[in-house]
Amino acid sequence: MTAPLRRFEDKVVLVTGAASGIGAATAERLAAEGGRILCADLQEEAVAESAKRAAEAGGEAEARVTDVSDPEQVRSCVEACVDRFGRIDVLCNVAGILRFAHTHEMPVEEWNRIVQVNLTGTFLMCQAALPHLLESRGCIVNTSSTSALKGLPYGAAYGASKAGVLALTAAIATEYGRKGVRANAVCPGSISTPMTKDPAFPDDVNMRLVMRHSPLDEFRGPETVAGLIAFLASEDAAHVNGEHVRVDGASLS
Repeated sequence: MTAPLRRFEDKVVLVTGAASGIGAATAERLAAEGGRILCADLQEEAVAESAKRAAEAGGEAEARVTDVSDPEQVRSCVEACVDRFGRIDVLCNVAGILRFAHTHEMPVEEWNRIVQVNLTGTFLMCQAALPHLLESRGCIVNTSSTSALKGLPYGAAYGASKAGVLALTAAIATEYGRKGVRANAVCPGSISTPMTKDPAFPDDVNMRLVMRHSPLDEFRGPETVAGLIAFLASEDAAHVNGEHVRVDGASLS
């Protein structure tokens, strides 16, 4: 029998969006490989449950209620992680929100909120964690989307925010690569999560346009993305930097 992977033994990992979906699956996967996990999310009860499951998977975990779009809360979250575990080796930015609307009808307030969480939140977490990642020669794994690579109808704000995440990831990889910090991104598509379950489309939605993002086989669970994040965050990917990797069942092929 093959021994279980322990790529994150004694590593400290901060995971945002850890209350559900890809974030929760990532926290559990990295904990199962020996990681010490700080689970961050706005949903207090759900993120506490995720931390509990991560600890049961074999690691050490703690929950922290955090709004990633709030600079002060982000700074406090990073400080809490360092205070609790001593350092940060890996930052996994998974927190995100998705809203659908006709682009010409989307309220600017909704556009702003999506960008604040998905893009600005990712930037703020990277900014706050980078001094610690420079010390540990750690890495960042950001969560983008196939919508950053192919037009998502009724999802202009989401796609634009996720495209920004790709540009941010590339900039960080270039700026800090010589200093020992890697930054990569995953681009999930066709993943079944609470965020993608029963989405609220406009009344006159054209589903033929929406289904252009369908996989060739079937929708998969968040654990499929967590496995890729675990690889990119590990030493197995020591020579992978500034890359984005699709995990979408060939929906864009």
